[in-house]
Amino acid sequence: MTACASFLAGLRANRSGGGNAVASVCSAHPDAWRALFRTALRYERFALIESTSNQVNRRGGYTGMTPSDFVRAVHRVAEEEGFPPDRLLLGGDHLGPNFGGRLPAAAAMDEACLMASDYVRSGYRKIHLDTSFVCADDPAPPPDEITARRSAQMAAACEKAASGGPPPLYIIGTEVPTPGGMADFMPEEMTDSASAGTADFSAGKRTQPTRPGDAARTLDVFQEVFRRNGLEDVLDRVVGLVVEAGVKFGDGGVIPYRPTPDLAAFIRRQSGMVFEAHSTDYQAVPELKAMAAHHFYILKVGPWLSFALREGIFGLELIERELAPERPSRFRETLLRIMREDPRHWKAYFPADAPDRRLFFSYSDRCRYYLGAAEVRKSVERLWENLNTRIPEDLLSQYLSRQWDRMKKGTPEGNPTREDQLRTGRLPDTASPRDLAVDAAAFVLEGYFEAGSPSSPSGRRA
Repeated sequence: MTACASFLAGLRANRSGGGNAVASVCSAHPDAWRALFRTALRYERFALIESTSNQVNRRGGYTGMTPSDFVRAVHRVAEEEGFPPDRLLLGGDHLGPNFGGRLPAAAAMDEACLMASDYVRSGYRKIHLDTSFVCADDPAPPPDEITARRSAQMAAACEKAASGGPPPLYIIGTEVPTPGGMADFMPEEMTDSASAGTADFSAGKRTQPTRPGDAARTLDVFQEVFRRNGLEDVLDRVVGLVVEAGVKFGDGGVIPYRPTPDLAAFIRRQSGMVFEAHSTDYQAVPELKAMAAHHFYILKVGPWLSFALREGIFGLELIERELAPERPSRFRETLLRIMREDPRHWKAYFPADAPDRRLFFSYSDRCRYYLGAAEVRKSVERLWENLNTRIPEDLLSQYLSRQWDRMKKGTPEGNPTREDQLRTGRLPDTASPRDLAVDAAAFVLEGYFEAGSPSSPSGRRA
């Protein structure tokens, strides 16, 4: 079964009450993809990877990649991991006139349509039409009628780009949490979140989950506008609606999911549709399971994966200090220096004099924007070289105890290869330092796969 067919089969199972869900990996880091491929192989599932219009676009985005560049990069890692290409589904997230209000609507929409067309022609099958961005000549955030018209314009461009090829699946909706987490969000601000909605601490007010009536009005407007523009057939492929689920994370805290039975009842009444939840990072498995039960089939995760990778690399650097102090990688030192020299990706989250701790350990994970910097990559490569030997168990126990536990649990039958062990969820004795870092992200993803799988292959690791 192809990835797209598996995606739709899981969607139908979710609607029928099966509790299915899919982890949508929103990350441009190759080792996050690597973690996903290993986890998907273990759970015998397809893999869904998405890129945003900020990350990847026809002008390069902040990653420097066009849609076709991104597709090639993902497939290259999939091949390295032995992941079948037909089990890989690619999605475009927040595709719309996302130009910081610099362009008037007509020019912004021309650019957005060209970008979305590039995504489709490059092989993306899942397209989130997000036209809620404010353009230079918009007097205010656009109402549903305008966002629906702009979405229809983009959908028509995508359909034209897909001519003769597989047709795209679409996600609509404009109520999305702050990408990458909220600023100024600390644990002490989390009081009464369960009974009084979810606190929008950046705005000083409560943010309630989307009301079913509001979701119904949005959907009605979109359906009417699409029909008016000759896109009635496309509506059959509008399979997801983005709503505010009430989940939040920020600098120092997480607000967990609370049941939304009224929303669940609403989406059950819509033929062939499910919810897409953004910013589900740092939710515990029970909360993810509850979201799946309430028809949040698509669970977006991104910062948590690079956060976990960074945790793993920090642990490996501590091991390096014990084993190779004479030629240190200086990963932590290099990362901090690059972040201080170029604060554009964190200055909206922290003051200029923020302590190093906040830059490194914030759940918002602003580090992820710097992991691809040339000097940072070079320091990571040196770390891999310095630890390119069997790491003593006692040091693993001290600094990467979860990975130590993974090595010690169970005895492999026969004589499996390193690759076979990685694909079955066991860390081999010969695991490389990169394997150890990737496993930190894989642990996160296993929570999503367990939450969204009717049956787990062997249960999540402790």
